Amino acid sequence: MAKKSSAVKSVYSKLNAEMGTLPPQAVEFEELVLGAAMLEKDVYYKIADILDEKMFYKESNGIIFSAIKQLAVNAESVDMVTVMEQLRKNNKVEEIGGPAYIANLTKSVGSGAHAEYHARIINQKFIQRELIRISSEIQERSFEDSEDVSDLLNFAEKEIFDIAQGIDKKETQPINVIIDEALELISEASKRDDGLSGLASGFTDLDKVTSGWQKSDLVIIAARPAMGKTAFILSMTRNMAVHHNLGVAFFSLEMSSVQLVNRMIVSTTHLDHKKIKNGRLEKWEWKQLEEKIEGLQKSPIFIDDTPALSIFELRAKIRRLKSQYQIDIVMIDYLQLMRGSDKSGNREQEVSMISRSLKAMAKEFNVPVITLSQLNRSVEMRGGDKKPQLSDLRESGAIEQDADMVMFIHRPEYYGLTENADGEDTRNLAELIIAKHRNGETGTVKLKFKKEYTEFSDWDSLSLDGDLSVTTVSSKLNNNDATATDDGFDSPNEFTDTNTPF
Repeated sequence: MAKKSSAVKSVYSKLNAEMGTLPPQAVEFEELVLGAAMLEKDVYYKIADILDEKMFYKESNGIIFSAIKQLAVNAESVDMVTVMEQLRKNNKVEEIGGPAYIANLTKSVGSGAHAEYHARIINQKFIQRELIRISSEIQERSFEDSEDVSDLLNFAEKEIFDIAQGIDKKETQPINVIIDEALELISEASKRDDGLSGLASGFTDLDKVTSGWQKSDLVIIAARPAMGKTAFILSMTRNMAVHHNLGVAFFSLEMSSVQLVNRMIVSTTHLDHKKIKNGRLEKWEWKQLEEKIEGLQKSPIFIDDTPALSIFELRAKIRRLKSQYQIDIVMIDYLQLMRGSDKSGNREQEVSMISRSLKAMAKEFNVPVITLSQLNRSVEMRGGDKKPQLSDLRESGAIEQDADMVMFIHRPEYYGLTENADGEDTRNLAELIIAKHRNGETGTVKLKFKKEYTEFSDWDSLSLDGDLSVTTVSSKLNNNDATATDDGFDSPNEFTDTNTPF
C-alpha cells in the first residue's frame, strides 16, 4: 500500500509541475463527513458502502476515517473522545495533527444531513484521481521499448476493471420494489404465446424444461470431445438469431470465425460440407446457398475469435458490444481455453476465478451466459452407457458451484450403442442431460443430431432423410439434483477438443 501511495504522489507531483493544477479533490467535504460521523452515530453506516480510507485525498483524513471504521466494526460509540483514543492505540495522533485537528472537524459541522451526498463527491474525486494515475502510468510504460504490448493492454484493462468493480455496487432495495419488478416479469411472461419467461433456445422440449434461458444465469454445457458441443451452440445461435431475432455475442477461443460460419452455412443449407470448403458447387447449389443464407446474413450474430481470451478482455468486449448493439445472450467456446489473472495460482484456482467472473458478468450485464466446458476422461473409463456426471467436470468443482444450470451432451451412438436398455433405436440421438438446475427441474431432453450437417434439431421433427419417424418426446424429469465430489480431475493439458465432428 505504501509503495502504491508513493507512486501516486510521484504521478501527481509530475502532473502538478507540468500542468500547474492540483489533482481532483474535495478536502472540505472530507472534513465535513468526518465531523458529521463523530457528531451523529448513524452517519458512518450511511457512508460505509461509499467510502474507505484510501479515497481521502488528505492522508490524515484517511487515517481518521480508518479509526472511525475500527470503532464501528467493534460496535463501539463514535465521537471525538473515542476517535482520539483509537488514534492513540494506533499511534497515529501526531500524524493527523493532534487533538486540535479533531476538535476543528466537529466545530465546522452543523449536522450529518448531507453526509451521504458529500461522501459521493469524495468517491467521485477518488475515481478521477485513479484514472489520472492509471493513464499516466500507461503513458509512461507505452514509451518503454522493452514493454510487451499485450502485457500493457492487460495491465490497462485490469486497472480499469478494478475501478469499475469498486463503483458498480447495487444498493439495497426494499422488498416492495423487488416484488413490483417480479410481478412485471410475470405479467410479460403471461402475454407470450410460447409460455416462456426467458429467451427461446429454438429447441421446443428444452425450452419446456428451462422456460427459456433466464437473464443473469450462467449455463455450463459440457461434454467429451466429438460429442458436438460447438455444433450444439451454433445450432442454438442460428435458432435464436434467425428465428427469434435475438442478439448473440459468440466468443470462439478455439475455431476461427470463418470456420464457425462455414459450419453454420452447412447446417443452414444442407449442402455437402466438402463442396462448401472447395467451392465446387453446381448452379442449383449456388442458388440454394444464396437463398438459404439470406436470413443468416441479416441476423444479429456477433463473432469474436480472439484466442486465449482473458476474463478482463471478455468483460470489456461484452461491455462495448452492449453499448453498440442489442445483445441478448453471450456464448463462449470454451471455458478451459480462457485465461484468468496472472496471480490466480494453480490452474484449478484460475478456472475457479474464471467461472466466478462469468457468473458475475451474467448478473452485471443481465444476460444469460452460456459456456462450453470439457469433461475429464473418467467418462471413457466408465462402463455401461457412459453417461457423464457432475463429478466429471474438468479442472474445478467451482464450475458446478457457480453455474445456475449444468448440462451434458451425450450421444450413445458415438460409443457404438445403437439401442438403449429398452430396445429403442439410439441412432442420431443426442441426449441433453440437465444435471443441475438451480431454479427448475433436472432430467433428459432428446435431440436429433445429424453428423453430416453438424446440426441439432428437435427429436420429434421430421427426419432430414426420412430414416426416422416422428417420435413423441418424453423428457424424463425429476426433482433430485445430482451431486458431485471435487476429486477425480485430470491434468489441464490432458487433451484438446480437436476431434469435433464435421
